[in-house]
Amino acid sequence: MGTDAIESVEEPPRTFAGRAALVGPGLIAAATGVGAGDIVSALAAGARLGMVLLWAIVLGALLKYALAEGVGRWHLASGTTMLSGWRSLGRWTMVYFGIYIMIWGFSYGAAAMSATALPLNALFPVLSIRVWGIIAGLVGFVLVGVGRYRFFERLMTVLIGVMFLTVVGSAIAVVSDVESLASGLRPQLPADSLIYVLGLLGGVGGSITLAAYGYWIREKGWRRPEWMQVMRLDNGVAYVVTGVFVIAMMVMGTALLFGTGQDIGAEEGLVSFADQLEQRLGRGVRLLFLVGFFSAAVTSLLGVWNGVSLLFADFVRVARGVPDAEADDYVNESSTPFRFYLAWLTFPPMALLFLDQPVTLVLVYTALGAIFLPYLAGTLLWLLNRRVDRPYRNGWLSNLTLSASFVLFLVIAVNEIVSA
Repeated sequence: MGTDAIESVEEPPRTFAGRAALVGPGLIAAATGVGAGDIVSALAAGARLGMVLLWAIVLGALLKYALAEGVGRWHLASGTTMLSGWRSLGRWTMVYFGIYIMIWGFSYGAAAMSATALPLNALFPVLSIRVWGIIAGLVGFVLVGVGRYRFFERLMTVLIGVMFLTVVGSAIAVVSDVESLASGLRPQLPADSLIYVLGLLGGVGGSITLAAYGYWIREKGWRRPEWMQVMRLDNGVAYVVTGVFVIAMMVMGTALLFGTGQDIGAEEGLVSFADQLEQRLGRGVRLLFLVGFFSAAVTSLLGVWNGVSLLFADFVRVARGVPDAEADDYVNESSTPFRFYLAWLTFPPMALLFLDQPVTLVLVYTALGAIFLPYLAGTLLWLLNRRVDRPYRNGWLSNLTLSASFVLFLVIAVNEIVSA
């Protein structure tokens, strides 16, 4: 991995412009975590309650920023990977993570392929959702398997730009009540809104993919504490972009569905929503939404195919007792563990596609993904208070946000498991 880092700059830039020019890994991590399930959550909340839960999106983005910043700070301050940190807490962490990553990957592989297939089938109905899902998985397998980080980051950046511009453009086309945006920032809990709040909090910016962030900053060549400011700017930009994207989805749900009694939860709900956009604003807006939907789904697929495969490769390294000094020999796109997990994400889950329940699979993945966040928040609290040098330990604000993340995401995990 280190031999293929895309940045040759050994010292971090001192100017804001220089730091901003290096933004990338955070966008990838945040966009990877926003998929079809999060689009459904934001649209459903807007359709049911309007903009009153806008504050939950902002809070979710802030909490996910705190988690990603904690992961990045651990990598930079400790000089070790997230898996090495977990292993230092006891063997139980490796047992838990090994079981979890295999179950999660099987479920997510099917969900990602199905979610990517939905807009493709709407745009090009000549092929079924099942066939498009298989094609999406195979294309992701090839692109991630033969590419390196330079290619991966550029491809993801283009897709993120398309995702953002198309969806935000669609939202601008339908928004009519700007005042409701401001009023939605005031925390409030209308009747029967808790389930929507939990979905929005959990749906901004990912779950297990947050732990992959550390490997992407290593790919960029950010490996020392001197890169801390660059890492924080990178994350800040990422979660502003992600928050705006999810807000745009809520705006569209509010503008087109609020007060109609219609639901987004059915399998064809997102495609039906695109059809409503066409009826109201023309075929061009429908195409914009479907392209944005596809971009959101495929960035999740590609990001997981790359990032979680790196996580698995590092898991194998740590399980075998290989020291951090030799991590780059394991944690790279050419290693056998990386390629094994890439295949695990792609081929076994294809059997689930024959269930013909794409949105159901997305919801199963969401339930499994929710379990990881309390684990990540809790372990970061311990590691960043006790296992790094004092200048890089948590301050009161980091402890507050990570503690809030632990409690809130534990509640969400319980709710997801009960509801699954």
